[in-house]
Amino acid sequence: MIIFGLAEVLTGFTHTFFGISTSTATIFTYAAAAIGSFYVASGLLIFTMKKWAAVLAIALLVADVAGRIALADTRLYPLSSFAQTVALVLGTAIAIALAIYIAVKWKLYK
Repeated sequence: MIIFGLAEVLTGFTHTFFGISTSTATIFTYAAAAIGSFYVASGLLIFTMKKWAAVLAIALLVADVAGRIALADTRLYPLSSFAQTVALVLGTAIAIALAIYIAVKWKLYK
C-alpha cells in the first residue's frame, strides 16, 4: 500500500505513469497527492497491528476509492483510452481488495 500510494502521489505531480497520462490541472495534482497519501497512511497504519488503526486504514482506502471515482467523474482523470480505463479500474480494484483483506484478517489486530 505504501508503494502504491507513493506512486499515486508521484503521478499526481508528474501527470504520467507508465505511459498513462492524467490531467495537468492544479486541482488534480492536489487531489491525486491527497488520495495517494491516504494509501500511504493506510499502509503505515497496518504496521501497528491495532484494531483502531485497521479501521482507520479501511476508511482511508474507502476515501481513496471515492477519490478515484470522483476524479474520473469530474473528468480530471481522463478515460479517453482503453489503457486509461484499465489503469483506473485496476488501481481501484486493488484498493478495494486491500480493504477487504484487512477486514478478513481482523482477528490478527489487537
